[in-house]
Amino acid sequence: MDINELLKKICKAASDKKAKDIITMNMKGLISSVDYFVICSAATSTQVRAIADNIEEELDNAGVHFNHKEGYREGEWILIDYGDVAAHVFRDENREYYALEELWSSAEITRFED
Repeated sequence: MDINELLKKICKAASDKKAKDIITMNMKGLISSVDYFVICSAATSTQVRAIADNIEEELDNAGVHFNHKEGYREGEWILIDYGDVAAHVFRDENREYYALEELWSSAEITRFED
């Protein structure tokens, strides 16, 4: 699966569980660990977990497995590492607090439109 397909699949899986404000950030040249972030948010920890679960399930079904996942138990900010892409699923308040879009404001941002 190429990177664009991976990004679309992650965004679509998040959207299917009603994630809000889904974006991709091109991180090439800004950090060395990944090429893209996918960022989205939800109102509750339960919904954050449901979004993360759906991303994992949809990618597993496509034969793509994550390298690392953290934050699931708390459900405040779940990070799922897919190598070249890191999916960040935030609770609304935490997304605002950590403000990754502002922290890396020079990254090219693309909004997901379902």
